Amino acid sequence: MPERGLMGLPPGPDPRLPVWEVLLDDERATRDMARFIADELKPGDVVTLSGGLGAGKTTLARAVVRALAGDPALEVPSPTFTLMQTYETRKAPVVHADFYRLSSSDELVELGWDEATESAIALVEWPDRAAAALSPSRLDITLEIVAHDGGDARVAILVGVGAFGERLVRARALKGLLARAGWSGARRAPMTGDASTRAYERLTRDTGETAVLMIAPRRPDGPPIRQGKPYSAIARLAESVHAFVAIDRGLRSLGLSAPRILGEALDEGLLLLEDLGDEPVVDAGGAIPERYAEAARLLVEIHTTTLPHVLPVADEIEHVVPPYDEAALAIEVELFVDWYLRFRVGHELTAAARAEFLAAWREVFALLDEAPATWCLRDYHSPNLIWLPGRQGIARVGLIDFQDAVLGNPAYDLVSLAQDARVDVAPELELKLLSLYARERRAREPGFDVAAFARDYAILGAQRATKCLGIFTRLDRRDRKPGYLAHLPRLEAVLVRNLAHPDLARLRAWYEAHAPRLAAEPGSATPS
Repeated sequence: MPERGLMGLPPGPDPRLPVWEVLLDDERATRDMARFIADELKPGDVVTLSGGLGAGKTTLARAVVRALAGDPALEVPSPTFTLMQTYETRKAPVVHADFYRLSSSDELVELGWDEATESAIALVEWPDRAAAALSPSRLDITLEIVAHDGGDARVAILVGVGAFGERLVRARALKGLLARAGWSGARRAPMTGDASTRAYERLTRDTGETAVLMIAPRRPDGPPIRQGKPYSAIARLAESVHAFVAIDRGLRSLGLSAPRILGEALDEGLLLLEDLGDEPVVDAGGAIPERYAEAARLLVEIHTTTLPHVLPVADEIEHVVPPYDEAALAIEVELFVDWYLRFRVGHELTAAARAEFLAAWREVFALLDEAPATWCLRDYHSPNLIWLPGRQGIARVGLIDFQDAVLGNPAYDLVSLAQDARVDVAPELELKLLSLYARERRAREPGFDVAAFARDYAILGAQRATKCLGIFTRLDRRDRKPGYLAHLPRLEAVLVRNLAHPDLARLRAWYEAHAPRLAAEPGSATPS
């Protein structure tokens, strides 16, 4: 299925035009292209197929329907006389339509077109007969018969219209990436995601070998909220896959089990990664002590190693690991006020109360500067840790989702692990993890200050719990993901325990005044 030049298109200043021309020189090439298109489609998408009689519109549409249905023998007749045929597939209903006999878009109302295609994938032949009814964001495919190797072949010219343009550019880059890495033709299956905007797919070859496709387009800038900067910039969130590539190579250089990068298309945000599997560090009862202990030892390795602040990405491209500074820590805790307090507690703060909240946090954040900064992977918790029983020592802990890594206080990642927001970590196990970490840090660094570390652990534990209470409420209210509300009681209990540390007295007083339910029970203080 080779690519060709852009037929008849003048050269433009941007080589990443949303146009893709593919030679379909035999039936297999058509099937392969149909499967690739099917993998890229999602509910609500519209694909138009244009071309003269005999150009292969129905042939390609039939192959796409069969690929979506996972049934190569599915009967898919031409809809010339029925106008619309509907199929149930693994992704969504598919409406295969032929507009040839329509005289105007108005006739589609009688057919119930809008209702039929609202959450379906629509494949439309002869779209020009009812162009006004088409979505402004769609994939247009034109098929032409051309001479090739002494015979006839077909050329498919794909054009991304509207928002589909960026998707087509990325799809074309993905096709090239898979070809370069030797993964063309692999079966693709979506993987369960978390709260991020990234998407992941597991690729499987006929041999059973697997890899993971990471789809992470460059993060668009949100609205400026402070000093002309969006939230993501203030919170030091990665804007592209460049950060992942840099940190991945840095971790692997330490002998740690980050996934090998098998292929990349950096500009389009595509990475093909080693599949570390899906064996977790938790079970039905919560944290598995042996696996969490090894994860704590891994942090000791990172925190006692001199690490660079600038890491290579590609030729002449470097990534500077940003600082987890006071501005980033503060903007995160404000999520508690904007979402948790407002929507879970129903409490609107006065300007003075908000100012006192931030002043109390700044006071404790200043204490964190006493510890030398190190790599902070930032999301070092159960969803991002994979157990690799075939490896040895700390290499048994597989690492993923570390693109937001920063230079910060070493206590933060241990907080993420031992005060896991999503699973239960028994208080006695948390104490064992803290003791193990302190013991091994002191063995390597005799001057390690355990009391100062415990204080920092309490500060960052309170910060992370406060942040997560805001994030999980936002996921429910804004993003319609109510499942995260189940974690709120765990986070509330963690927050109370951390606030009991003596150095957080001013903060605790604020929570007692403005979120009294959280501060009602002092709980057990973080060890100091």
